[in-house]
Amino acid sequence: MDIRANILSQHPDAVHFMNDYFLFDTGLKFVAGHSFKVDEYGFFLCLQGSSEGNIDLSPFCLRPGMLVVNVPGQLVTYQSASSDFWGTCLVMTRHFVDNLGLPYNFGLAIGIRENPILELKSGELAAIQNYCAMVGNLLQKERPYQSETLRHLTCAYAYSLGSYLYQMAEARNLSNEETIMQRFMHEVHIHYKDERKVLFYASKLNLTAGYLSTIVRNISGKTASEWIDNFVLLEAKILLRSTNMTIQQISNELNFPTQTFFGKYFKRLAGVSPKEFRDKGVAMLK
Repeated sequence: MDIRANILSQHPDAVHFMNDYFLFDTGLKFVAGHSFKVDEYGFFLCLQGSSEGNIDLSPFCLRPGMLVVNVPGQLVTYQSASSDFWGTCLVMTRHFVDNLGLPYNFGLAIGIRENPILELKSGELAAIQNYCAMVGNLLQKERPYQSETLRHLTCAYAYSLGSYLYQMAEARNLSNEETIMQRFMHEVHIHYKDERKVLFYASKLNLTAGYLSTIVRNISGKTASEWIDNFVLLEAKILLRSTNMTIQQISNELNFPTQTFFGKYFKRLAGVSPKEFRDKGVAMLK
């Protein structure tokens, strides 16, 4: 099922533009502990209730007035949500975002990865609600220059959000160790499928493996190896639970030398074999 059919089957009242842009209100109902990988761009604005989980292994607690910024590749797990959890969700395909012509900014990209949950002030909250209202009106029916107007409105809001992220980054005044931790997590997010040795990441950051490991443990309480393993394990769990890929295909996707090696790696971290984990998930859904 393609993204348009999938979203409209669950949210028939969504306003949308072709197969690339979808805006709708939702309670985001899910099974506790459900994990998935984000494939598109977008955001979720919490309007009432609360939810807890983690994004890229970092915990969050979502409350009214808070915004989740979604970018492809995020690993998301929802643990719980209140019965009245509700908000506005935007989904944009990579094709739509690529055609906006927005400049890539490395610092801003890291900022979003590091802080995907934003607690909006009244001005920022009003701005995003105005943007959603204007888009909702624009897409209610076909009209001249609809595509151009949608792109310009989205670009304007993207720059506004970028400015807010810069202000947050300046206010944080990261220490040198916090900056190294941030860049380490960024590199892990890019390379964890291919590289599982701390030495690789230390080399990327022009540090010794020992120094990087010390910093990561001091800042996060986890070792660098634990962060790498946790990313790989979560990706493996998502593929086992949410796709029809064979265990061999998942092993190949995560660049393990053999399925046997992958199975031993997974069981060491998860306590069960990949097959046992998948079978348990299927049983839970029955």
